Amino acid sequence: MHIMARIGEPTVALRTYSGSCHCGAVRFQADIDLSEGTNKCNCSHCTKARTWFTFVKPERLRLIAGADAHTDYRWTPPGRPGPLLHHQFCKTCGVRTFGWGEHESMGGKFYFVAVASLDDVDPDELAAAPIKYADGRHDRFDQPPKDTRLL
Repeated sequence: MHIMARIGEPTVALRTYSGSCHCGAVRFQADIDLSEGTNKCNCSHCTKARTWFTFVKPERLRLIAGADAHTDYRWTPPGRPGPLLHHQFCKTCGVRTFGWGEHESMGGKFYFVAVASLDDVDPDELAAAPIKYADGRHDRFDQPPKDTRLL
């Protein structure tokens, strides 16, 4: 399904993707424009989890099943008053599906969807999506790290 933006928003073609964890307990739908890009970060969590994600506005993500199967991981980086992100994953199979955060620079609350959890994404479309790199390890989210080879 393709969705056009509302009046006053930039014109983008969104596609509704279905996603899930490995065991199927958590299922969701998200309206995503992959031409806007995907993201990889070099912070300690993203590096260890090999995170590849795309940002989604709250109104563009719908949990279909598994609210009770989702659990939450929050980490507070040194020097910060609290966690910025909620990394959600299935309690049964451990697969990360999506998470959320809230920050002014992102317009308030936002979601990030693990592209590996999308069930119906075309591999060619995903391979063609631009990748934006963030140097989260040094809190420079607006610029790429010096080395992106292993992200």
